[in-house]
Amino acid sequence: MDPQEQAQIVMNEIFATAGGNKISDIQIRSGNWVYCHTKRGLEIIRRLGELPSSVVMNVVEYLYGRQEADSVGAAAKLQNQKGVQARLFDDKVADFSTEGFPLPDGTISGRMRVQAHLSASGPGLTCRILSDEIADLQTLGLSADTVRAVCEFMKRRQGFGLVTGQTGSGKSTTLAAILDWLRMNHPRHIVTVEDPIEYRYSRFLKNPDDAGNLIPSPGFCTQQEVGKHIGSYKQGLKDALRKAPHVILIGEIRDRETMEIAIEAAQTGHVVISTLHTNGAVKTLSRILEFFPQEQHRSLLGRLSEILMFILSQGLIPTENGRVLNYEFLQNNSSAVRSGISSYDGAAKSLEDAIRHSGNIEWDANLRNLLNAGKITQTAFSMNRMNDSEGEELLFIRSKAS
Repeated sequence: MDPQEQAQIVMNEIFATAGGNKISDIQIRSGNWVYCHTKRGLEIIRRLGELPSSVVMNVVEYLYGRQEADSVGAAAKLQNQKGVQARLFDDKVADFSTEGFPLPDGTISGRMRVQAHLSASGPGLTCRILSDEIADLQTLGLSADTVRAVCEFMKRRQGFGLVTGQTGSGKSTTLAAILDWLRMNHPRHIVTVEDPIEYRYSRFLKNPDDAGNLIPSPGFCTQQEVGKHIGSYKQGLKDALRKAPHVILIGEIRDRETMEIAIEAAQTGHVVISTLHTNGAVKTLSRILEFFPQEQHRSLLGRLSEILMFILSQGLIPTENGRVLNYEFLQNNSSAVRSGISSYDGAAKSLEDAIRHSGNIEWDANLRNLLNAGKITQTAFSMNRMNDSEGEELLFIRSKAS
């Protein structure tokens, strides 16, 4: 069988079997079954069996040949000319983005971010399915008060906002919904620095006077991808400041220098939003401090108490009916919160007390609301709480009541 045809059969089977469950990631490994991350959790595409390394390599080369047309720049072109096998041999990994895949029903899948790599069993790849369909901010599972607060913060002239959570917690979806709301409702120039570009923002709105026609949106986005349009997050952030932005999105803050530039940009007349791989407001502050030496912590906390707008820490909990959003929300809108941030010294109490103030939402309290509303099970509650004692206390109360 032709290698390309063989690769197409593999991809067709994956989408035909699991596509209805909205695949977020595809995991293909030599000598193993194909696994897909769907709204029901991790699923196996059993009909494909265990794929030999030759078939996996065919899939890698097929997807590599479907790279997006905007992969520009001398470095990108040189890498493409090398071929994916040469890249894997030299670099041990190859990261690239592909066009959407034709599905059996005649539609096209979302674009894909692909990492091809080597492992003990042979070549493998992970595909993240990207989407240009941006969710409405009201539909994510955030309370109306939280949505209202985030929108008010984003209208400010300057400030620093963070959306945090583990990989696959929906951070990119939330950020995209925030920025899409902003560009549709306010005259803002938004510059994004991403790796890769996950959502593409339209330049248009539906005309309220004529739904059949489109009009320019009040705001617009300049989007740049690390490796294609800019060399690094740090360089992209420095360059962004010269583009006269009102708002800057950094896809992820990975090092001290990027964090430092982000904080400085927020202090000098920009709204900066980004992500960290942390759970909860307290751990987010701890992670920020870890970027800097101990002697700078006090002054850094003072700066953060002034410019930090909010920390929205979220996670997606799998259920039989799909994934449910839980989150913690700390908004810096009172002297109690500002004091909790500036006096934070690694002991969580002052900040935890601040999270309990009106308008803020605590992770475990919101998780308990989901349980009481029947949206998650007791098992899901127990597995996802941050504070063990709270879950045990709830179980004790329920057992007493029964």
